[in-house]
Amino acid sequence: MIQNPDDLLLSWPQPATDWSEAAPVGNGRLGAMVFGGAARARWQVNDATVWSGTPDGPREALSNVLADGAGPQRLAEVREAIRAEDYERARELLMSFEGPYSQEFLPFVDLWMTLDGSALAYRGRTLNLDNGIVSELIELDDRTIRRLTWSSSPADALCIALTVETGTVDLTLALGSPLRVVEHAASERGLSLGIELPVDGAPLHEPDVPEPLRYAPEGFVSASGYDPYAAVALAVDTDGRMSASEGALTINGASRVLITLASSTAAEDVWDGADPADRAKHQRRATAWARAALALGTERLLAEHEADLRTLLSGTRLTIGTRRAGTFDVADEVLSGKDEQLTATVMVQLGRYLLAAASRPGGGPPANLQGLWNQELRPAWSSNYTININTQMNYWGAEAAGLSECHEPLFRLIEKLADTGGEVAAQLYGARGWLAHHNSDPWGWALPVGMGHGNPSWAIWMMGGVWLAQHLWDHADFTGDTDFLRERAWPLLRGCAEFCLDWLVPAPDGMLDTIPSTSPENLFVSRGGTRESLSVSTAMDVALIRALLVRTLTTAHLLGSADEDPVCAEIRAALPRLRPTALTADGRLREWSEDHTEDDPHHRHMSPMIAVFPLGQIDPDTTPDLAEAAAGLLDARGPGAMGWSWSWKIALRARLRDAATARGLLLEAVRPFDGDPARHADPSGAERWGGLLPNLFSTHPPFQIDGNYGLMAAVLEIVVQSHGGAIRALPAVPEQWPDGSCRGVRCRGGLAVDLNWSRGALTALTVRRLAGPSDQPVSIRYGDLRRDLTVPVGAPVRLGPDLREL
Repeated sequence: MIQNPDDLLLSWPQPATDWSEAAPVGNGRLGAMVFGGAARARWQVNDATVWSGTPDGPREALSNVLADGAGPQRLAEVREAIRAEDYERARELLMSFEGPYSQEFLPFVDLWMTLDGSALAYRGRTLNLDNGIVSELIELDDRTIRRLTWSSSPADALCIALTVETGTVDLTLALGSPLRVVEHAASERGLSLGIELPVDGAPLHEPDVPEPLRYAPEGFVSASGYDPYAAVALAVDTDGRMSASEGALTINGASRVLITLASSTAAEDVWDGADPADRAKHQRRATAWARAALALGTERLLAEHEADLRTLLSGTRLTIGTRRAGTFDVADEVLSGKDEQLTATVMVQLGRYLLAAASRPGGGPPANLQGLWNQELRPAWSSNYTININTQMNYWGAEAAGLSECHEPLFRLIEKLADTGGEVAAQLYGARGWLAHHNSDPWGWALPVGMGHGNPSWAIWMMGGVWLAQHLWDHADFTGDTDFLRERAWPLLRGCAEFCLDWLVPAPDGMLDTIPSTSPENLFVSRGGTRESLSVSTAMDVALIRALLVRTLTTAHLLGSADEDPVCAEIRAALPRLRPTALTADGRLREWSEDHTEDDPHHRHMSPMIAVFPLGQIDPDTTPDLAEAAAGLLDARGPGAMGWSWSWKIALRARLRDAATARGLLLEAVRPFDGDPARHADPSGAERWGGLLPNLFSTHPPFQIDGNYGLMAAVLEIVVQSHGGAIRALPAVPEQWPDGSCRGVRCRGGLAVDLNWSRGALTALTVRRLAGPSDQPVSIRYGDLRRDLTVPVGAPVRLGPDLREL
């Protein structure tokens, strides 16, 4: 194992007694929470493809919704009712549009290791955020036991290596699952399980479902040929003596043990577009993959894993203050508040590590509400894809943080949604193109959820796909990858634009409206004094559609098809008819098309602020009046929230260049959470406050990983921004962060930036072009200074504090 002197390690002196204290590892498909422990240690293992449900679920649900009367004709009635402010009638009609629910991300297996010995002493564990290895130190009498855990992408296996210095140890390995185990084998070569997966999983917020986790009858195969089955195999190499009994593996007299765990699932075949394998084949594949990894040996497994992960993570680096390298006790140095600059540095690198661990090309589906890590059979909000903010937040920082390839699984989900969402658009709304609502899963769920009783404030929102599609443009904008733009982004952007064009309807004043329209997940007070959500042309809807249409048209121009494509002509005609951004009577950014009173003025969702971040339509330079109105809305919302909402607020304040408030919000977000990590906060009450768990996971509560990913993105926005055609250095760095540096922060236009600051001022800035035309001008801004220059590929430009070339 290579431990570089510049590595950042998190340290815990004790093993985890709770899941929220365990350390995460992952390779994009296989993840594990490492509890550690001396006498008995646990690894709680997830596979990114292990979800409830079947590939046929979305289409079956669509058929049922249509049979209940939903469709274009009823949509026209809904629109008429909303125009007449007959909200009760509109709600009643819309209930038929709600399908049941998207499916659940499930726990997979648990691996247990028991060490024999009465004098065991645990000496701590570390997680290296630069190489993804958890290291533990255990003492047994005069022997030192070192145990390493990592999840290898090259080997596609979870790996555990144990070594004993000057002696041997006896241990036992056992494998189990909270799911339905149908095969369990143990031999001197290892352990294996065959597991049936539920075909339906109801979320916790649907308590009246009679069978919350439903398994199929014996012999079930879905209409598409899907058999809900997964296999896991564990292989072992040791110099000790191995024996198997009662489903466990015992090893005696070992000075070294290498364990590799691999899996094969039917859902993985579906995700990869392959023909489903039979159960015996899954067992053979899992066993073969575990043994192939084992045959590489510890040194090669470590070397290949480190080369892979370090290559991905090393391109971008941020240090706020002077401390980045070293081993830091989480409770004493990160969560204590002693050094806020260190904490901010850790949150950026932790977010980068967690994204690289949860979302990799060739792995599984994209990072979900818990990334890749979940131990609950009924996780909060199904640990699904909540696409009215949370899934998007997972990937806000992917490009800037130098993790562009980690975006890939999200693009694959969007491609799946373009298929299932195309059917929903056509049959449910009579529209071209494709859409998604506010929840999804790897099967491509695109319908509204709610089971006919979900509040429209969250269940009825047709812009989920429109927001996801912005990520296609962002990827191309950051990387300058015109092949990606042409081959993958363009058809998806165009299809989403077609839906938007058909969704917009003429208003009596000649403008184009979205209707029904909600502002996730807020309510307003109607003229009749009732609490409502259904409206016309909310600020969020219009901002998303405007961004999508502009970006689709820009893409067509870049690809040379804007003059011939009829959709581009439709876009040009529609853009001037979108409603302009409006203000409330007291000068704040307006959330709804009318100046309604908010039901909850401190609501956690920043939906109308999407025009500020991430879309960049409102900015202090280009739209100062609107930026001031946006700040007014933020002021009214107030501080405090939960992990993901804090992250959004910090990013928004950074875009508005309010350094002091951004810092204050960050200090709130990174304080330790000392409540029950399993409880659900009341988002409208005093218990909405979250914080960081002992393993630095961000909690709502309960845990949602978007808070971690959002904090990474927000801190990067504080240091470097690149929207609106300019790179801004230190746009929102607070005075309490006088020193720091970054390297390789990616910027729009195929650029990367290195910079240093000291005593509160920029000292040096380097711009490098990684892709794109060398003659394309680059605008650099630092405070009131501005410099326009060209940056050829391979010829970095170095600037001093006055932005003059060095």
